[in-house]
Amino acid sequence: MTALRAWARLPVPQDAALAAVLLLACVLVNDPNAIVGRTAGAPAVEGQAPQLALWWGASAPAVLGVTFRRLRPLPMLACCVLSVVVHVAQAAPLTIIDLGVLILLHSVATRRARAVSLSALALLLLLAAGWSLHAPRPLTGPSAVLSTGPALETASTPSEVMTVHRSASADTWSGLSVLGSALVASWAIGSGARSRRAYLDELRAHARDLERERDQQAALAVAAERARISRELHDVVAHGLSLMVVQAQGGAAAIDNDPTGTRAALDAIVTTGRDSLADMRRVLTAVGEVDDAWHPQPGLAHLPALIAQVNRAGTPVRLRVEGTPATLPSAVDLSAYRIVQEALTNTMKHAGTDATASVVLLYHDAEIGIEISDTGHGSAVSGGGNGLRGMRERVKLLGGTFSAGPRPQGGFAVRAALPIQGAAA
Repeated sequence: MTALRAWARLPVPQDAALAAVLLLACVLVNDPNAIVGRTAGAPAVEGQAPQLALWWGASAPAVLGVTFRRLRPLPMLACCVLSVVVHVAQAAPLTIIDLGVLILLHSVATRRARAVSLSALALLLLLAAGWSLHAPRPLTGPSAVLSTGPALETASTPSEVMTVHRSASADTWSGLSVLGSALVASWAIGSGARSRRAYLDELRAHARDLERERDQQAALAVAAERARISRELHDVVAHGLSLMVVQAQGGAAAIDNDPTGTRAALDAIVTTGRDSLADMRRVLTAVGEVDDAWHPQPGLAHLPALIAQVNRAGTPVRLRVEGTPATLPSAVDLSAYRIVQEALTNTMKHAGTDATASVVLLYHDAEIGIEISDTGHGSAVSGGGNGLRGMRERVKLLGGTFSAGPRPQGGFAVRAALPIQGAAA
């Protein structure tokens, strides 16, 4: 049943049903057997059967044209026109089956270019005009006055002859106007449907473009969020693990000679691990949120605690602030803190045990400068490390500048400048 319904929705079965309806209506309403080969009010004449067979044979192209009108509009229009020409040549009146010309003209106007459909309309109008002007037709009114047979009792007068000619001329122009109006109306309806279809296609194409753009924006947003989460987790995990490794090394070195120091190192490891886990939960909880009111994002106000933590791990750090501290947008404040945190993490991992570090904050009217340097001799990765890459991405997103590399006097330095005015909070 589903296959049957799908088949019924195809163009050819639908058009075949339309052709069958036209042919059936023609048989019931026009009765071709009664009109072909006869004149009005006259009995059947000899030779009617061949004329009737020719009429039915000429009707077959019209049925075929309506059936395949959406597959081959122009050739099927030619079939319908041929059918009508044969019918007219038999002096038969136009019937319902001849409406196939109007249906096919509508299909041509719907599915072909405007120039092609206008050309078809012009050709049909010429054929209609020629048929209206030259086709034989019975005269209305006092037609007997034109006869010259012996049945006439009186001769025709000039006024009577002119009256008959005027009546015939009026019938001619009336028929031409009806046919022309029908053809123009069929073309206009089809052309309007074509314009509407083109407009709907344009709307659908625009909707597809908008949907594609929405999907692309969603994908970019997902990628940006994934990168943000990756940076946050890297900064949190890398810093916490680096502290834990340094403290564990210190505890291992003191386990034989300084049990108290070992216990303090273990306590510091536990505290650092718990803090790192709490930071990880905060990062994962705040996914998709602008601000987390219950677990506020860290900022430069937390630098003293961070530096104290690094000092306890064995790397001396000094903090210097130049300029008047200003309230920073939350994105700038968080990025500045993460840059300092990651730079100090790299110092602990690469600078060596006897290295010292310094953090300098430079407050200006439009930006804040950050410089983290160390006196170590380790080889920090200056190009492809995840930490430096994350710092560089943070600065780029905020429209600032970033540089990192070895210092001429030894050690490593990270410098960043973040804009304050116009930064998104």
